[in-house]
Amino acid sequence: MQVFCGIDWAEGHHDVALIDEAGQLVAKKRVKESVEGFTQLVEMLAAAGDSADTPIPVGIETPRGLLVAALRETGRPVFAINPMAVARYRERHSVSRAKSDHADAMVLANILRTDRHVHRALPADSELARAIAVLARAHQDATWQRTRAVQELRSVLREYYPSFLEAFAGSTTNLATPSARAVLAIASTPSAGARLTKAQIAAALRRAGRQRGIDTAAADLKQALRRSQLRQPPLIEQAMGVQALALLATLNNACDNVDRLAEAVTAAFQQHPDYEILVSFPGLSETGAARVLAEIGDDRARFSDARALKAYAGSAPVTRASGRSISITHRRIKNDRLAAAGFVWSFMAITNHPPARAHYDQRRDRGDRHPAALRHLFNRLLGQLHHCLTTGQLYDEAKAFGTLEEATT
Repeated sequence: MQVFCGIDWAEGHHDVALIDEAGQLVAKKRVKESVEGFTQLVEMLAAAGDSADTPIPVGIETPRGLLVAALRETGRPVFAINPMAVARYRERHSVSRAKSDHADAMVLANILRTDRHVHRALPADSELARAIAVLARAHQDATWQRTRAVQELRSVLREYYPSFLEAFAGSTTNLATPSARAVLAIASTPSAGARLTKAQIAAALRRAGRQRGIDTAAADLKQALRRSQLRQPPLIEQAMGVQALALLATLNNACDNVDRLAEAVTAAFQQHPDYEILVSFPGLSETGAARVLAEIGDDRARFSDARALKAYAGSAPVTRASGRSISITHRRIKNDRLAAAGFVWSFMAITNHPPARAHYDQRRDRGDRHPAALRHLFNRLLGQLHHCLTTGQLYDEAKAFGTLEEATT
């Protein structure tokens, strides 16, 4: 008799329900997320016929947490089912929309009983790949937080200190650079900036790590900071300077986090067997490649073919057909982290890889807008990556795009 397990996850406890092939309740229990609670869960599964040869599949609404990690270590197939899908299944059994923890555990078990074949078990990624995923996602989050901190600081500076923004408005520098942050720390208001000497600015640039062209840069910054501008009343200007320093402290912390996490994820990623393959692709830095690996994992059985990977990344289009109406649009339900990494990947590829640029230009000539052209290039690069990972080959420009003329076809 086949038995299925559903676990309704909560912060303090978990409701477990076991049902048989006929949908009848075999056992139920509430366990805590502790060693004792996990032992009770294992004993409950064993009493229902669980074994190493015929493990009971487990359905749960989250792919992470201590309970999921412990279940994965036992080798049981664990299915992380989207809570929105669970809500739809719940309506099949209760039109009143009644909800309880035990009933949700029953729903999860019934999903595996009736539709297990359309849901995916969590991939059997290696421990190193899962560690890289933790670091790569943390680095991605820290990068987004740094961007938000920069925009918040820029917004405040626009209100009272536009001359500072103009001083650091070059294409190769911005408020997140060490030089801009070091100068702002000693010139938080227009009046403070106007009093700075060339030697003070040069010292700040040196503290920021700059080694070349310091005197020239200091002279240019001195002139830029003394440029006339509209001013807030003195007390308001001083208050906004205090606010800017507080935001600067947040930005400094965000920048430090990005740097530390970049070192950690790079060190871990360099130990992975797929490192050489991923970094051989144009446009993929070490951190960018680590983000891609973090989302696709190293379980080769996870994606049956390149099309499955492209759909998961959101790069493959979706065709909707009903009667005479047919529309082809981009996917909105996707792995957002992988899609974000792919946008950066394809954008960097068109800047330093002529065949990728030719492919992008060809899509633009056909009428694609910038995001659509980048998404199409990402779709093609993903197919090539799937092939290289499957066969163990490094990226080969000639095989990937052929000649420059062939890249546009």
